[in-house]
Amino acid sequence: MNNKLYFTPGPSELYPTVPGHVQTALTEKIGVISHRSKQFQDIFKNTTDGLRQLLSLPDNFHIFFLGSATEVWERMIQNCVEKNTFHCVNGSFSKRFYEFSGELQKNAVKAEVPFGEGFFAKNLTIPQETELICLTHNETSSGASMPVEEINKVSALNKDALICVDAVSSLPYPAFDYSKIDSAFFSVQKCFGLPAGLGVWILNDRCVEKAEALVNRGIATGTYHSISSLLSKAKSNQTPETPNVFNIFLLGKVLEDMNKKGIQAIRKETEEKADAIYDFIEQSEVFSNGVKEPLHRSKTTIVANTNIPSPNINEHLAPAGMAVGTGYGSYKEKQIRIANFPTHTPEQVEKLLKKLGEIKN
Repeated sequence: MNNKLYFTPGPSELYPTVPGHVQTALTEKIGVISHRSKQFQDIFKNTTDGLRQLLSLPDNFHIFFLGSATEVWERMIQNCVEKNTFHCVNGSFSKRFYEFSGELQKNAVKAEVPFGEGFFAKNLTIPQETELICLTHNETSSGASMPVEEINKVSALNKDALICVDAVSSLPYPAFDYSKIDSAFFSVQKCFGLPAGLGVWILNDRCVEKAEALVNRGIATGTYHSISSLLSKAKSNQTPETPNVFNIFLLGKVLEDMNKKGIQAIRKETEEKADAIYDFIEQSEVFSNGVKEPLHRSKTTIVANTNIPSPNINEHLAPAGMAVGTGYGSYKEKQIRIANFPTHTPEQVEKLLKKLGEIKN
């Protein structure tokens, strides 16, 4: 039996209430209900209502369920871009978002900084013809984050372009101003503490209008997961195809739990845990910060350089029943990534830091 506590950046540790919700789902046979049934419509509404409450989403935003956040990259570009996109690239995932645009035969322009660095709006030169600006709030590979204030500045300077924010490994932590962005998306296997297999796409009426304009000009925007198809079904609390009903149900239940706790309490606890982890890294002789600029250090995916290969770090943690993420790509053995999600309690973080503190050069 695997009782290990996962501080990996996704899939990560399950939210504490998930086992009970899974049992409820099995008892109620959620896994076999029709996605055209009243029961599913109630599940869809409960989940979207819960997310609206948690994030304080305005009424002009819509919520769609897709297969993954990776799929959202493609659907966003297909539905909202005729020719020109702009991307801030500072890690493996923001780079892949940029590459998707080129693969879809769009004119993709990027601003790129080294791995582990972030962006300030004042340093960006965004072409006037840009239709979609793609920003990554939290680069999961490097632990570099773009402050909400900087996202707002980009929006203020580029009012004609749509602003899309990859918040895969940070929502619900960031307090986005939804009057300043047009779309955001996440995966449930990170901060929401659920099994992988569900992406959630949040977008506003400006995105809907852009997709409709492209269709009216004879431009293909996709098939069953075009915005028009997703929206037509979402209006009746349904999806175009048979979705991951089980995970949508579980997400709705976890959102109920999070709303009982309150978003402010979740954000405060996230910041306190992040401060404890960064304080530990600052004082360590084994670890150092992977992101040098404090303003760009993620609160939810904390990356540390390590003098000891990351597999050895996890070997030390294994007897205590814990695991952290290794570095990403070429940084696999040179860094560790520590997930600081709502599922991780302050007591668990304290236990992790105590074990990491036993490691010596």
